[in-house]
Amino acid sequence: MTIAGLSLFISCNNTNTKPESSSTAETIRQREDGTISLKLDKADCYADLADRSDNTAEWNVVVSKSGRYSVWISSATLDTTDLKYKNSVMVNVQDKMIQARPDCDRIIRNSSDVPYPYFRADSFIGSLYLQDTGHFYIQVTSEMILPKDYSINESSSADIAKLISVSFMPEIR
Repeated sequence: MTIAGLSLFISCNNTNTKPESSSTAETIRQREDGTISLKLDKADCYADLADRSDNTAEWNVVVSKSGRYSVWISSATLDTTDLKYKNSVMVNVQDKMIQARPDCDRIIRNSSDVPYPYFRADSFIGSLYLQDTGHFYIQVTSEMILPKDYSINESSSADIAKLISVSFMPEIR
């Protein structure tokens, strides 16, 4: 009989190696300008280092302004031409889902979000219309969601990127 616990599950904000999820009490609130900023270190994360394709981060978010939002992924990377994502990143809010394979749309040098010699690469994933306001769970699935104790400083040349945040930016018409 195969034991379900063969995979090593590690939480992004919990270095405990037990196959349990972490539970953050923190609720992310939308900023006055309408931006929703979701840092990976504030998420409940489920990461399997043996098969990273279903690694997931989830945030508890209060949305106070409905409307259309541009969704951006930020990654720490050494290669500013190819982020090395093998699969699309999926972003789920309620019953809405977008997915895309991140490209290097904007490169930010000397970002305080990543250690030297890494760059922050921002990738446009798509846009979502959020009709309702209230309390939601936002979920992101990607092989680049890695445990907090996984150091990008120890990355091999084949593994040179890590998802660090997701941002929802209000679109102005």
